[in-house]
Amino acid sequence: MAGSTIVKALIGGWMALVALLPAAPCAAPLQAPEAVRISLPSPNVGASPIGEARPILAWIDFCQSYAAECAFDRDEPARIALTPRIWASVVAVNRRVNASVRAVTDQDHWKRADRWDLAEDGSGDCEDFQLLKRRMLAEAGLPRRAMRMTVVIDEKGEGHAVLTLITDRGDFILDNKADAVLPWHLTGYTFVKRESQEARSWVSLGGVTAPLVVANR
Repeated sequence: MAGSTIVKALIGGWMALVALLPAAPCAAPLQAPEAVRISLPSPNVGASPIGEARPILAWIDFCQSYAAECAFDRDEPARIALTPRIWASVVAVNRRVNASVRAVTDQDHWKRADRWDLAEDGSGDCEDFQLLKRRMLAEAGLPRRAMRMTVVIDEKGEGHAVLTLITDRGDFILDNKADAVLPWHLTGYTFVKRESQEARSWVSLGGVTAPLVVANR
């Protein structure tokens, strides 16, 4: 099966699952059958932006190619109201994409130091995993404004990209290195910067100087 077909099937299968589940009054947009057995995570204090930051150059190119993925809507909620069903769905998407996309560096994949896309051929590096997860969660109803691409320094001292979910219980991280969705402060990463919630721009999180590229798988 071609890589793009794998990704389309991944999104299509998830949306079909959501559509088949019964609706309920005031139901959250995301549904997952295992949700009734999953407890919400403990609250944490979210990371606080401390000023503007320079965007990743590859993110600028990505936004030119995928304008809808970078669209900013101030009317969207700035936080996700977590329910057991939403939490179960977030965990399921993180695991499903991690298991379905082949990890490869941009240099090996595209012969470029840094390129952001949606793993449309079934392969990608860290940011491609997270962008695909965000697309799936946004299509299932979560506010894109509360799901921000984030640059960190990982346990190897290298640049890495994760997806921050900003919720009413704190900030949680979707990561291709882990199937568990962890509170940001338990990842062991140094948080450098992320997409702003107030404009199509980036904000600093007070970490060390960001790398020029995000090249870690």
